[in-house]
Amino acid sequence: MASLAQQFTGLRCSPLSSSRFSKSKPFYSKRTHKPTLFPIVSAVAISNAQTKERAELKKLFEDAYERCRTTPLEGVPFTLDDFNAALEKYDFNAEIGTKVKGTVFKTDNNGALVDITAKSSAYLPVQEACIHKIKHVEDAGIVPGLKDEFVIIGENEVDDSLILSLRSIQYELAWERCRQLQTEDVVVKGKVVSANKGGVVAVVEGLRGFVPFSQISSKSTAEDLIERELPLKFVEVDEEQSRLVLSNRKAMADSQAQLGIGSVVIGTVQSLKPYGAFIDIGGINGLLHVSQISHDRVSDIATVLQPGDTLKVMILSHDRERGRVSLSTKKLEPTPGDMIRNPKLVFEKAEEMAQTFRQRIAQAEAMARADMLRFQPESGLTLSSDGILGPLTSDLPAEGLDLTDVPPAEESGLTVA
Repeated sequence: MASLAQQFTGLRCSPLSSSRFSKSKPFYSKRTHKPTLFPIVSAVAISNAQTKERAELKKLFEDAYERCRTTPLEGVPFTLDDFNAALEKYDFNAEIGTKVKGTVFKTDNNGALVDITAKSSAYLPVQEACIHKIKHVEDAGIVPGLKDEFVIIGENEVDDSLILSLRSIQYELAWERCRQLQTEDVVVKGKVVSANKGGVVAVVEGLRGFVPFSQISSKSTAEDLIERELPLKFVEVDEEQSRLVLSNRKAMADSQAQLGIGSVVIGTVQSLKPYGAFIDIGGINGLLHVSQISHDRVSDIATVLQPGDTLKVMILSHDRERGRVSLSTKKLEPTPGDMIRNPKLVFEKAEEMAQTFRQRIAQAEAMARADMLRFQPESGLTLSSDGILGPLTSDLPAEGLDLTDVPPAEESGLTVA
C-alpha cells in the first residue's frame, strides 16, 4: 500500500475547474453503481511497468557483480600476464650509474619528482640538481615539463623510489671540456674562491682548480686575490684523481707576447692615483699616466675616469722584465681633447687611430735606418723593401738560379750572309 501511495503521489494530472464539478453529476458505473475514478486505473498500470523494469535492472546488476566476483577477466583480451610482460618490456636497468631519460612533473623545496617511465617515480634532490650550489631547483632551470637525462645514484629505502642526479653528468661534461681546453692550450678565466698555504683555488668550468703560488705572476697576497678573476692555463687535468692544476704564469706569458707596441686592448680601471690610473688589461696592470689621457690638460683624473670604467687603450711600451706596461688614450684621440669631451668617439675610432700611429712609427724607423746606412756604409747592413735593417745578403736561392729561359741581354742585329 505504501508503494501504491508513493505512485499516487508522483502522478500529475491536469487541474479540473471547479465549475465543472458544480454543474455535472458524478459518474457511476452501471454494473456496481459505485463511484470509480479513471486516474486510479492509469496509476496502477504505470506502477506495474516500472516495477518490471526495476526488476530487470536489478537482475543485470546481480549478474554483473557475480561475473566480477568469480571471473573478472572473462572476455578481456589483455590479461594480467600480458600486463606484467608489458612492464618488463618497458622497464630499464635500475642499477646505480645507469643513465635514464625523464620528465620533471613536480618540484618542492627539497628537489623535484621525475617520471622515468618506471613502476614508481624518481626523485632529484636539490643537492644533485646542479654543479653549482643552489637553494631551489628552479634556480637551475628545473621546472615541471623539463625533459633531460639523469643518472641513478641510489635508492630510497622508505618507498623504494630511485634517487637521480644531474650534477654527476655535469661533472663528466666539465672534465671533458677541461681536457679539450688543455689540448687546445687556450687561456681561460678562473674566479678565485679560496686559498691555502700552497696557493689559491679557482673555479674553471664548474671545477675547483689549484693554482700554486709559484704559478701566480703577480705579487698580490692570497687575500687580495679572493673573488678576483685570473687568466689561467691548464697544467694537469686528471679526472681519476680529481686533480686540476692551473697556471697563471703560463697564461700571462701568452698575453704579454700579444702586447705589441701600438696595439689596442680593452681594459678596466682598477684604481686612480694623482699621477694616473691603473688599468687591468687581461690580468696585467698597466699605467695610464695623466699626461697620456688627453692632449688637453687633465687637472683631475676623476672627472674623466672612474674605477670600474671599461675603455680602450693603446700600448705605448712594455717592460717584460719589470712587468710594467705604459698605456695611452691620448694617441687615440681623433682631435685633441676628445677624450675629455667625447670619449665614446675615441673608442669608436681607436683601431683607426692606432693604425695611423703604427704607420708613423714605421716610417720614422725606416728613415732612421736609412740615415744610419747613409752615414755608416761600412757597417755591412742594408735596408730591405720592408724597411727592416739587416746584414747584406745575396738574396739568391740556395739551389742557385735556373738560366734556361733567360733572353739575350741585347737585341740581335742584321743577319750577315
